[in-house]
Amino acid sequence: MTNNTKPLILGVTGASGLIYAVRALKFLLAAEYHIELVASKSTYTVWQAEQEIRMPGEPDKQEQFWREQAGVPAQGKLRCHPWSDVGAGIASGSFRTLGMIIMPCSMSTVAKLAGGLSSDLLERAADVQIKEGRKLVIVPRETPFSLIHLRNLTTLAETGVRIVPAIPAWYHNPQTIEDLVDFVVARALDQLDIDCIPIERWQGHL
Repeated sequence: MTNNTKPLILGVTGASGLIYAVRALKFLLAAEYHIELVASKSTYTVWQAEQEIRMPGEPDKQEQFWREQAGVPAQGKLRCHPWSDVGAGIASGSFRTLGMIIMPCSMSTVAKLAGGLSSDLLERAADVQIKEGRKLVIVPRETPFSLIHLRNLTTLAETGVRIVPAIPAWYHNPQTIEDLVDFVVARALDQLDIDCIPIERWQGHL
């Protein structure tokens, strides 16, 4: 079991597919990782639209909310930040991290990061990872990609950001939606050298 002292930042935007963030939290907390979570303002709307659930805004209540959604009541360390708190620790380059993953990542967030803009804590934290040369992984959840989307993603890739689209595989014979989601989450965490999800990896032809 991994217990890393450096925190991992998990950003959650208003893109459809909050299950990706929930499943990531489930496995990361169970593996005793320290997670600094920041959800964008539009995430509140998506929770209401996709699950008819109200996500609380207060950090302590939001921690309980995410733990309940992930089904991990006590393991690991989770600290939640208001989207507007641009003075939080994760907004500074002096705050040491394992890196950051934005999952799911909206095209609006992609555009702002590609343009060097940061209007909230999530975007600022991501901008810090880029400027400090740290690992930043984004899981875009959109289809089809427009030429503007592709150009913005290319800009980020050229700066070293790892792009892991929410595209599942089928060779592991998935039986549930969670199987499909977990494969994407595992491949995204692979980019951070984190291996805490029991997925069936390709072993070559028999």
